[in-house]
Amino acid sequence: MRRIFLTGYMGAGKTTLGKALSGQMNLSFTDLDHFIERRYCRTIRRIFEEEGEDGFREMEREALREVGGYEDAVISTGGGTPCFHGNMAFMNAAGTTVYLELSVEELARRTEVCRNTRPVLKNRSGEELRQFIAASLSERSRYYEQADIVLHAGATETAADVDALAASLKKKLLS
Repeated sequence: MRRIFLTGYMGAGKTTLGKALSGQMNLSFTDLDHFIERRYCRTIRRIFEEEGEDGFREMEREALREVGGYEDAVISTGGGTPCFHGNMAFMNAAGTTVYLELSVEELARRTEVCRNTRPVLKNRSGEELRQFIAASLSERSRYYEQADIVLHAGATETAADVDALAASLKKKLLS
């Protein structure tokens, strides 16, 4: 039985890499944010608007405990998931955790195009976006770095890049 949790800041590629990794390892794949949206019949953005971050984080904790019981699964978590309600300790106890590490500059580049769909990035751009990411990454790193594996995610511009990164992670997971 394998249970692999992918963690890292928003835009790190957890979902993209998770799908590729699950295919290469013949495991099921679950995106925690998508699971929450289906469970509560609302988008993450709407949950944040209606329940606030505290309400969302409680829903996230409950959902993580549920999907954290899946066997033979790759689970991509939300960027803040490891930082609340003892979630990182839970994931470390339930399976293998992987932190997809990227530079602030690369995260800003990746999130710039989707910032209006991400509640905490809304109305931030350019230098303000980079500063926000740097500050929140500084706060979150202590949780991310508790992962069993820290993987520099690097450039994943093409499907071949993603497949190569997944193969590299698979090798680390199986060694």
